[in-house]
Amino acid sequence: MKPSRFPKIGGGVVVGPLRVPRSRINGNRRPARLLYFTRSAGYVHSVIHRNGSGLAYSEAILTELGRQCGVEVIATKDGRVFDGDLGSYDAIAFYTLGDLIRESGEPTPPMSPQGKQRLLAAIAAGKGFLGFHSASDTFLSREEQIDPYIAMVGGEFVTHDQSQQATLKVVSPDFPGAAELGGSLTMYEEWYALKNFGTDLHVILVQHTPGMIGGCYRRPPFPVTWARMHGKGRVFYTSLGHGEHVWTHRGFQQLALGALAWVLGRVDADVTPNIHRVTPDADQWPREHCSAHLLMPAGTS
Repeated sequence: MKPSRFPKIGGGVVVGPLRVPRSRINGNRRPARLLYFTRSAGYVHSVIHRNGSGLAYSEAILTELGRQCGVEVIATKDGRVFDGDLGSYDAIAFYTLGDLIRESGEPTPPMSPQGKQRLLAAIAAGKGFLGFHSASDTFLSREEQIDPYIAMVGGEFVTHDQSQQATLKVVSPDFPGAAELGGSLTMYEEWYALKNFGTDLHVILVQHTPGMIGGCYRRPPFPVTWARMHGKGRVFYTSLGHGEHVWTHRGFQQLALGALAWVLGRVDADVTPNIHRVTPDADQWPREHCSAHLLMPAGTS
């Protein structure tokens, strides 16, 4: 890895200094292109809210991270993009929420049902995918029938309690970017309770639940950041990313850089499934403390 110092970007946001993963880059190819989709069909997180025509906070951060490692980031809220030429993108990132096929309070065109299918097919065929925070609160499952999108991501939002300081355990330090975190990461965040985990997850970060405030965290430790293969596509998800302070956190940025390099195929990693070893009781969650939230409309996180 080589050190790289990142300048200030719009709004005084500082990116770096960080370590950029050494990559396999074919000099004859164009720079990689990442489609960053930030449409919400419900609650709009502040980090994806745009003021006027400028980029949202997370869009600006990810654009700068991409620039420093030779990746062009194209940020959009227009769901019609999935009916177009997805072949022009090397990977797709989601910071989304709700049923993206329906109209929402945001004046942004929704995805079409065909667009959703084209997205899933593109990933299965080998396109990389990055999911941030409420990407797991998107296309929620209906009762026991897990939505194909959720199956691709590898886990699903249940609820969250009050934001608080908590600790994540690093269980895969060799994953690109994770070594920079040390053995654990403690920060203030809106922590998602998750369910419907894929059995093939390679877990990277585990939520350390003892001492957390809120009934939904009265459960054994569970995955909150992972990697998996979806067909030929490399999939990475992290529940981190609620607020601006997370996006400027060095550890978060380092992990995002490593994940970006991995989903693009620039670096390799051992993503052998480890969920049953590192979080053997992940599927045990307190339904009695979450049932009221499960009755809430999708898109309230």
